[in-house]
Amino acid sequence: MLEIEVKIRILDLKKTHNKLLSLGASFIKPRYFEENILYDFPKKTLTKKNQALRLRSVGKKNILTYKGEPQKSRKFKIRNEFETQVKDKKQTKKILSSLGFKQVFVYQKYRTEYKTKSLKICLDETKAGKFLELEGKREDIVTFTKQMGYSKDDFIKDDYVSLIKEIETR
Repeated sequence: MLEIEVKIRILDLKKTHNKLLSLGASFIKPRYFEENILYDFPKKTLTKKNQALRLRSVGKKNILTYKGEPQKSRKFKIRNEFETQVKDKKQTKKILSSLGFKQVFVYQKYRTEYKTKSLKICLDETKAGKFLELEGKREDIVTFTKQMGYSKDDFIKDDYVSLIKEIETR
């Protein structure tokens, strides 16, 4: 599946929540905790190609995700993404290790989910700050973010790994 998304740094979760609802977004899932473990080969093959292999855990639910190399875009993060739910986190970690993958980065976040007809919208709380993340068609993202009071200049293409590493190196 082709994923098109942007992030926007926000300051006030409650204000953003209220604005989303006032614009017709549906509240889908209340705030929950998520752990994300990124894997790569010892020679950082995936990292060098700007690809990612992630094991995400939300409670007892685990999702293995491959994210392909980003396409060229000045304002949007666009890449192929393939996901599948896996039942047993420990066994999945053993499989990845047996295939030669090493755990290279771990991060946590809190997420609250919303949606419109055409967008998946999340409020994320990370070590790097609070973010509004929108996923959908470019034109729908642009239209909705304008209604929220943002412009393309507010768009962030970076992933949370990059944003967190940037904070940690300051």
